[in-house]
Amino acid sequence: MFKAIAKLFSDKKTELDAPMNPEVAVAALLVHLIDIDGETSPEERKIVTNVLQEHFSLDTQQVEDLIKTAHEKDKEAVDFYQFTSLITRLEMDQRIKIIAMMWETVFADGKNHELEDNMVWRVAELIGVSARDRTSLRAQISRRTLN
Repeated sequence: MFKAIAKLFSDKKTELDAPMNPEVAVAALLVHLIDIDGETSPEERKIVTNVLQEHFSLDTQQVEDLIKTAHEKDKEAVDFYQFTSLITRLEMDQRIKIIAMMWETVFADGKNHELEDNMVWRVAELIGVSARDRTSLRAQISRRTLN
């Protein structure tokens, strides 16, 4: 406990203290999503790597570093606000793509756990993606992934 208090008042800046960017915010949401049902499959880990790499045009090392930072930020977070507040600054088409990335992650293991579904719903609401777009993406990605 004393270490935590000392760290809070420390003048030393760490990577975790650096301002967050949208890439870290998206990655943090995705790593939280794969862990939310208590079972993180290799397929889920792989899809998170793939969608981040593709969406943000990252090389292998960059995506590994991003995922590591995302896990750390997710552990620190008390809610989704610090992530979604950054994402709401993006254009709507980018926000819709993020929800699509989340659905791809949900269906990577061939299952759709209710906690995963609820998280995508909450994030979509927080970033201003309509229920219509969210459910349309869900149906489209589940058909493509599960068939």
